[in-house]
Amino acid sequence: MRPLSDLVDVGDPAWPEVAAAVAEAPYPVEILPADPRRADAELHQVQVTTRSWLGAVVHRTGGIVIDHGWLRVLGSGSEVRDLAALSQANEGVGGAVLVAQDVLGGQFAWTHEGVEYFAPDSLGWENLDCGYGEWLASMLGGGMTAFYETLRWPGWEREVAACGLDQAINVFPPLWTAEGKDITAASRRPIPMTEAMSLMVTA
Repeated sequence: MRPLSDLVDVGDPAWPEVAAAVAEAPYPVEILPADPRRADAELHQVQVTTRSWLGAVVHRTGGIVIDHGWLRVLGSGSEVRDLAALSQANEGVGGAVLVAQDVLGGQFAWTHEGVEYFAPDSLGWENLDCGYGEWLASMLGGGMTAFYETLRWPGWEREVAACGLDQAINVFPPLWTAEGKDITAASRRPIPMTEAMSLMVTA
């Protein structure tokens, strides 16, 4: 493994680009503060440099909470807000790196081929044909509106904001069933994110 000194690049960091995208986002974005020691450990474990957007997010944030908490981009973790660190979310996961979760239990994973999305309404992985930086710039730049257009309901902002960052909103009937396609008419309640993921894996 490369030492931490090879991963933290003070000459060409990506963080100013990420911060600028956050500042220009058309919806609320919260940057969770990072604990320096945890951030160093997370960066060393993921083995990417701070020249990349992924490295910058891991090293400079405890996570990024986008659009009332609908999307939770993983960083070095936040005990105050109960958002898992990148390493915690990836325990037992092989091959890909989970980099974000959404409030419906959807998962974003980074591979060497780009970012893929595990959709809660289809229970399948979709290749988004973009790298991490392009994906996060799109999400921050307004792309979430179209991406989640069919999965939102009137008043979702209030329900999502009340949901913990370690929780997902469970929809019943499930989104992947014919009966659950109308999320407006479905029953919705917060459950632990780990439980939501388990329900989708065993469906």
